[in-house]
Amino acid sequence: MKIYIKQLVLAISSVGLLLSCESTELDLTTDPNAVSPDQATPDFYLNRVQEEFARFNDAFGTNGSEVTRIEYMGTRLYQQAYSPASQDAEWRFAYSSMFTDISAMNVLAEEANFKRHIGMGQVFQAFTAVTLVDFYGDVPYTSAIQGLDNLNPTADSGAAIYEAALGLLDDAIANFTTEDNTADPSNDYYYDGDWDNWVKLANSLKLKIYAQSRLVDGGAIDAFNAIIAGGDYITSVDEDFQFEWGTNVVNPDSRHPNYIDNYTPQGSADYMSNWLMNYMDNSKVENGVAIYEDSDPRIRYYYYRQSATTPGAIDSEGPNQQTLSCSVEPIPEHYVDGGFTFCYLPNGYWGRDHGDDDGTPPDGPLKTTYGVYPAGGEFDDSEFSAVDLGSGGGGAGIIPIFLAQTIDFLQAEIAYATGDIPGARAFLSDGVTKSIEKTMAFGALDADADLSLAPTSDDVDDYVAEVEALYDAAVGDEKLNLIAKEFWVALYGNGIDAYNFYRRTGYPNDLQANLEPEPGSFIRSFLYPAVYANNNSSVTQKSSVTVKVFWDNNPDSGFPLSN
Repeated sequence: MKIYIKQLVLAISSVGLLLSCESTELDLTTDPNAVSPDQATPDFYLNRVQEEFARFNDAFGTNGSEVTRIEYMGTRLYQQAYSPASQDAEWRFAYSSMFTDISAMNVLAEEANFKRHIGMGQVFQAFTAVTLVDFYGDVPYTSAIQGLDNLNPTADSGAAIYEAALGLLDDAIANFTTEDNTADPSNDYYYDGDWDNWVKLANSLKLKIYAQSRLVDGGAIDAFNAIIAGGDYITSVDEDFQFEWGTNVVNPDSRHPNYIDNYTPQGSADYMSNWLMNYMDNSKVENGVAIYEDSDPRIRYYYYRQSATTPGAIDSEGPNQQTLSCSVEPIPEHYVDGGFTFCYLPNGYWGRDHGDDDGTPPDGPLKTTYGVYPAGGEFDDSEFSAVDLGSGGGGAGIIPIFLAQTIDFLQAEIAYATGDIPGARAFLSDGVTKSIEKTMAFGALDADADLSLAPTSDDVDDYVAEVEALYDAAVGDEKLNLIAKEFWVALYGNGIDAYNFYRRTGYPNDLQANLEPEPGSFIRSFLYPAVYANNNSSVTQKSSVTVKVFWDNNPDSGFPLSN
């Protein structure tokens, strides 16, 4: 459901959960312009929680995307890629903001008999708690949500938190379907008060939990299939769980975070992933010229090229040390051995390799940036001009949190794991089709784009048929490898599920290697945030990023299959 948010009501201040605060933060000063907790209403709290949840997903989705090559990761050593301090914001989003605000909201909502406020909070809490487990492992939960009553909450096991999340989702379904409800929320930024969709979402998140725990839970696949058989889960694009940004620049700035950072008078700040652009671009070279054809139908929506060529590429005027220093450097031996693309791509797809930690040259108006999906930027109509403030969709993009296409790919995984090879093929095809359908709808956001270059229905049919043919021709686990790579493409905009799938299955097995030949073991879980590890006397920081979460029973080393 599309609800474009032009302005967010963020009028209350959270009482920070002290497990994420320095001791010096206890001397708080009241903001005279904020609504204090004793003045707040359930709607004020819920408005804030909805936006906090979107930002939480954006942060974790970015981390998951970077380590899986959906986005660019700019550090060569995995142990150093995400410092404890770099995770503090994500931790605070969860504990100091969402969990605290949900707890405060529930007190008021229970008094007023606002069951659906509570139900929405239960979904946000369940999703957030599961994501914390997936990224960090054992974390505080039971004692943490007590707020000020426990300043050093102890960690619960990941398995126990998963079980608690399933209970929260059951309770949410009961709250969404009850007739004993005094009033609905004033603002539902996700489903606009469609409680049938909220029930489908709760069941869909159960599917996610069961898929993620299937390696250690003998009943997970049966539980997964029981929900599928019931049919009450997200099945179509119009039921997708997503947060939609607006176009306001100030008071507040409601634009997509990636748009804010990259659609500026100075051009783009972030680098796109060479691996994903290369996978999606099926250009061929004829007489030294890259011919753009038969590429993934989504590529012009995902990426906007500010330049027609990339320095060093076969269709360029040659290397340029100032704007792309790697274009004058030799290809690393392990890239040669692995057959990986290095530094530059044809057709102006100007990004960076996995682990490239070079500085920032004057390439803001030159390199490829985010397109109209999902960031609300520009559709790539081969204009090859620099982006600017307000261009394209003005930032009215989305955070794709949990989508119908994701469930198709999870079904493909389960089918493949249980030996249903034809079934996995059908789910793969459905997931790709839904992803393309969803992506292409975003072209209309860019009113100035020349959509004559948009893929035709024949182009879409040809691509889906090509994926099906590749699956049929693949031998053994190469079928799973194809499912994984197409899942990666469909997850563009939020890599949480890619990170989980990668550690669960080991695939894709042919991702671009880290630019560092010996980057260390892959991140099986992130180091605990500094605000937690440094300030909580009950926790000890992990020694390395090789500590596995409870559902990851795969080999300790050499896994996942790419590094």
